[in-house]
Amino acid sequence: MCGIIGYVGPRAAKDVVVEGLRRMEYRGYDSSGIAVVDEGSLHVRKKAGKISNLDAELALAPLPTTHIGIGHTRWATHGGPTDSNAHPHVSSNGRVALVHNGIIENFASLRAEAEAQGAVFASETDTESAAQLLGLELANGVDLFDAIRSVARRLEGAFTLVAIAADQPDRVVAARRNSPLVVGVGDGEMFLASDVAAFIEFTSSAVELGQDQAVEITRDGYRVTDFDGLPAEVKPYEVTWDLSAAEKQGYDWFMVKEIHEQPQAVADTLLGRHTVDGQLTLDEVRISPETLRRIDKIIIVACGTAFYSGLVAKYAIEHWTRIPCEVEIASEFRYRDPIIDPMTLVVTISQSGETADTLMAIRHAREQGAKIIAICNTNGATIPRESDAVIYTHAGPEIGVASTKGYTTQIVACYLLGLYLAQVRGMKFGDEIAEVMEELASMPAKMQTMLDNQQQVKDLARDLIDAQSVLFLGRHVGYPVALEGALKLKEIAYLHAEGFAAGELKHGPIALVEEGVPVFVVVPPRGRDQLHDKVISNIQEVRARGARTIVLVEEGDDEVLPYSDVTIRHPKCSTLLQPLLAVVPLQIFAAEVATLKGYDVDQPRNLAKSVTVE
Repeated sequence: MCGIIGYVGPRAAKDVVVEGLRRMEYRGYDSSGIAVVDEGSLHVRKKAGKISNLDAELALAPLPTTHIGIGHTRWATHGGPTDSNAHPHVSSNGRVALVHNGIIENFASLRAEAEAQGAVFASETDTESAAQLLGLELANGVDLFDAIRSVARRLEGAFTLVAIAADQPDRVVAARRNSPLVVGVGDGEMFLASDVAAFIEFTSSAVELGQDQAVEITRDGYRVTDFDGLPAEVKPYEVTWDLSAAEKQGYDWFMVKEIHEQPQAVADTLLGRHTVDGQLTLDEVRISPETLRRIDKIIIVACGTAFYSGLVAKYAIEHWTRIPCEVEIASEFRYRDPIIDPMTLVVTISQSGETADTLMAIRHAREQGAKIIAICNTNGATIPRESDAVIYTHAGPEIGVASTKGYTTQIVACYLLGLYLAQVRGMKFGDEIAEVMEELASMPAKMQTMLDNQQQVKDLARDLIDAQSVLFLGRHVGYPVALEGALKLKEIAYLHAEGFAAGELKHGPIALVEEGVPVFVVVPPRGRDQLHDKVISNIQEVRARGARTIVLVEEGDDEVLPYSDVTIRHPKCSTLLQPLLAVVPLQIFAAEVATLKGYDVDQPRNLAKSVTVE
């Protein structure tokens, strides 16, 4: 959560920082702020609410034109979303301004210590404890870079700190633990940010900081050390997408743009993964075939939408490999004392690669000797760097808080992993893998068909705008699709929605069905006729009790028509791949309902894109 940016260079710092915050507002939008250094003084402007409020404040009280500054857009944790709790926080001696992403767990004792030394606090935040301690260090003559390392060593929890000092107008310093921070390397200018989107307009050269590392940037370059001041190794990389990928390109919302980008994102995720004879070549999976052949259990660990992609993966991986596969909510995983050993493969799924609960699950699994494969969309993020192997999804930046192309590309990456394990373990021959890969390669065009015929779904959204509750039903891989469809409505339309396994209807959920309640039903393709027939029976059950049935079904399946009030068709596909198609109209429906209700589709209330605290 929270977006951080720091800049030093020839440009006007205010312009660079505010524009960078605008591109990271999906990380938090409870408040925002900026601090710059000019002629030995700190100048700070900050405001509760979205960045438009900060813009208005800057118009009323302009900042001096300077060439160094830091900024922050906040998702509130400690302290409410008020002007005083907004970042940057300035030490009471006026020496330092600091922004922070994360949670400082021992803030209370640090605050008491700082107050004992004369610091006067102006906010309710945990962050200000670090700012006050940093100011006290500088008052004792400590260099800014040494001071931030000293403070970082004392902090407990997850944090990225970025700071500037009134009397050191040529540098920005930062430190990180369990929270993202990337360095942007420009020509005579340097950047720090939570996300490369903040500076991609100016440079595609980046450096990801490692765990417990600190960095100092000046116009001339950067210096990275550990918290003890010892030189640290870092790995530079090039960002492979440009500024246009982070712009709306004519769409009303980033989420809608990202829904439409799914065919290309899926195609990019599949690109270069297999040879002409059907052999998969997952170069990022740096675990030996011998080790993978010994695996006797797979545990998929994820949160939110990524958890639902993991549920889809379970069906595919078990079907193709015959290895038992569990799917765990990351926030629960390590607290239930899971059974893990060196024969366990843990697969973590995270769009950002910084999800705190998932990262903690990785570390717990590694302590038990398990091998870790990360599925991630962010090159150089913490989770892939702390894993034994990684499959990147190549979805490009996803700005909308509610995941869309992140979800579908995660499913594709899971398919690739399942097929690769089947190949390594001799469970599938090359021609069998080639057949699945051929169908996967056809999915982008089929997804595009869904996008080209979305008016029916938009009309349905208008018809159901006054619905108080919406239910989603599915079996097999249709069950996690139902869960995801319900989550999307909850996330962005603030509408009560529930997803259920259709076979569980008679065990309680059918009590929710009353006259007129909309029920979406994902019908399996005809390849699994017994499953198909059972879902049709479920449709009849809810319709008999007055439900309005909206049925997602493949082309040519007319058996559902007598029981369907609205029929949404998708191109024919095998059952295991159906989620890639069935989820598209559910995404469109949620976005359209939220738009019609007048809500901010990209920045739903109380949510942030990347959850970097437990």
